[in-house]
Amino acid sequence: MHRSAYEQMELCIREYLPAEGPASGTYRVVDLGSRISGKQTRTHRALLAGHPIDYFGVDVQDGPNVDAVMKKPYRIPARSNSADVVLSGQAFEHIPFFWASMLEIARVLKPGGHAFITAPSRGHVHDAQDCWRYYPDGFRALAAHSRLELREAYTDFPPRKGIWHDYRAIDKKAAYWGTRWGCSASRRAIPG
Repeated sequence: MHRSAYEQMELCIREYLPAEGPASGTYRVVDLGSRISGKQTRTHRALLAGHPIDYFGVDVQDGPNVDAVMKKPYRIPARSNSADVVLSGQAFEHIPFFWASMLEIARVLKPGGHAFITAPSRGHVHDAQDCWRYYPDGFRALAAHSRLELREAYTDFPPRKGIWHDYRAIDKKAAYWGTRWGCSASRRAIPG
């Protein structure tokens, strides 16, 4: 994942995940889309160093940082109401039916658990399958659809210059990549 997405996830963790851990002693963390590829070195697992965690990385493809391959692309291999935290960084733009993945996140979260999601709000097409870009209202709608309470949504838009920023007007030095993140909390137990 690129640096800005990593930094946004770091902010989510710092704000919503106390380092001393939950009453149970260990955070159960599920990382949806955990595989790293190519020359990537940044992982959510590394961001959680210093936190008492039981980390479980899942992805539709096997590879580095994957603990379990998802046999069905919209079914997280974890019990309902089992995770304190679900992370997903820079995966949602690659998921054709992202609303199905969001329902799975809601299913896996414990009541009171948190989902931290980063996804691009703009940028060039990348990788073999690149379907979506996200704005805060999009994640508000996703949280409502999944019956989660949206705690915070943010997009790091470039400064306004009195004009609309279409893709031709934004170059690589002017923050072409925009990372959008959201934090949602599970309100209740969801039947599995």
